[in-house]
Amino acid sequence: MAVARLPGGWHVEFERAASGEVVSVLTVFLANRRCPWKCVFCDLWKHALEDGVAPGDIPAQLDVALSSGPVAGAGPIQAKLYNAGSFFDPRAIPVVDHPLIAAKVARFQRVIVECHPALIGDRVWRFQESLAEAARIQGSERAPELEVAMGLETVNPGVLPRLGKRVTLDGFSRASELLARHGVALRSFVLVQPPFEAPGEAVEWARRSTEFAIGCGATAVTLIPVRPGTPELEALAEAGIFSPPTLLTLEQAFDASLGVAAGRCRVFADLWDLGQFASCPECLAPRRARLERMNHGQHTEPRVVGACAGGHGGDEPAGA
Repeated sequence: MAVARLPGGWHVEFERAASGEVVSVLTVFLANRRCPWKCVFCDLWKHALEDGVAPGDIPAQLDVALSSGPVAGAGPIQAKLYNAGSFFDPRAIPVVDHPLIAAKVARFQRVIVECHPALIGDRVWRFQESLAEAARIQGSERAPELEVAMGLETVNPGVLPRLGKRVTLDGFSRASELLARHGVALRSFVLVQPPFEAPGEAVEWARRSTEFAIGCGATAVTLIPVRPGTPELEALAEAGIFSPPTLLTLEQAFDASLGVAAGRCRVFADLWDLGQFASCPECLAPRRARLERMNHGQHTEPRVVGACAGGHGGDEPAGA
């Protein structure tokens, strides 16, 4: 099978839904062209296809994931269709494929896609209509709820303009209002300790960013610790204007952001490759387990106190 007809990967995870239930979610990483917004913190371009995709390629990628053992049959009840760019960028995912994609995911209760705020518009509403039509044709009494995940990244005025995102807080707010007007749920991504931000300020800016996203109507906020490894970040690290967050910084940001949410919005800590942020391997497993329980339960728990220096896996405190 051609590479363009194979997804970058897929897995089944568990996440707390807006209903309060912890549900199974299929996440498919669709392969397509590189995102035109080349944010300095992003490494998704490593998984992009140089020549992009042709009509029919994305539905074929979905077929591969949907036919796999853990997914076939009843399987997960929500689906995330993530890609190295924006779902509603027609150069990434051909618009002609939207109805077929909708037909393939119409059995899910909720379908979550990623998009840059600048691309929120008619293509979103037409895809929403395609989901409803596909569900009707398949005899479902209820169409999947559409949720769009947008990267807010940070409300830090000294950082956001320098990330290459080419989005303003006003632009994010306007896109959020459009989604709300059409009954589309909003998920927001917030960075923990992005480049150009002092480590000692990371927790407070993550908290403020979460608060802003909730004010824009977000029903879910995911805190993403900035992972090193891109040439851009390596250059910024050498210049002394980027350092990756510690695990303690993420824990503190999660605690603070859950406090801001106060039941109005779900807040999640992104736990992918968490070990790179920890300096104590002995503490990592229980600290990860705590964060996972908090992701599902949406309330803070006492921090894990390890046998290592300071009781925090050797991490240095990063903020309040």
